Amino acid sequence: MIASPWDLILTATFLTTGLICLGDLIARRIRRPARTEGLADEELIDINHAVMSAAMILMTWVTVLDAVTWAQIALFAIFALALVPALTRAHGFPHRVDLVGHIVLNAAMIWMLAAMPLLMAGIDMGGDGGSAHAGHHGGSDEMGLMATPVWADVVNAAFIVTCAMGALWWLYRAVAIRGHRMHVLCHVLMAAGMGLMLWLMNL
Repeated sequence: MIASPWDLILTATFLTTGLICLGDLIARRIRRPARTEGLADEELIDINHAVMSAAMILMTWVTVLDAVTWAQIALFAIFALALVPALTRAHGFPHRVDLVGHIVLNAAMIWMLAAMPLLMAGIDMGGDGGSAHAGHHGGSDEMGLMATPVWADVVNAAFIVTCAMGALWWLYRAVAIRGHRMHVLCHVLMAAGMGLMLWLMNL
């Protein structure tokens, strides 16, 4: 799906974010009181990003079936909706911005999954010299039909900018806060990696 060496870079990036989130989740579950029920907001975020990391690695290497894609879209929509009530429980402006950032990353993930055929229209995947999609024979008319629509380019660019802003925000948070910097830097990597993936898909 993604050309080398970006496939290896993205895999390493999302493997790192996934492992950090899983490690943080395990540590939180160990520390929590035995009788505590349900998931804390931070635990939900860890699960969300761990699953997202796995999905990003999958997209880097293979083309998944439509049914799998729509299942992922539904899953990340559920995660996003589950994070919305946490906004009412957030303490302070930075925490609220963090939560909005996580919800926006889910929206970017949903966009990436849904718009992948549009974003990668006409990309040469190698092999027989064909494009990423069947039916392309190299004619100029077909190239026009295969081109990514302008509206999709604009929406994609907006998500890339949003991901970059999220990465900068969490980088600032990593510098400003005391403790848990590794977890915040994980969010920096996640946002930056998603922005890079969206850019690579739309080249």
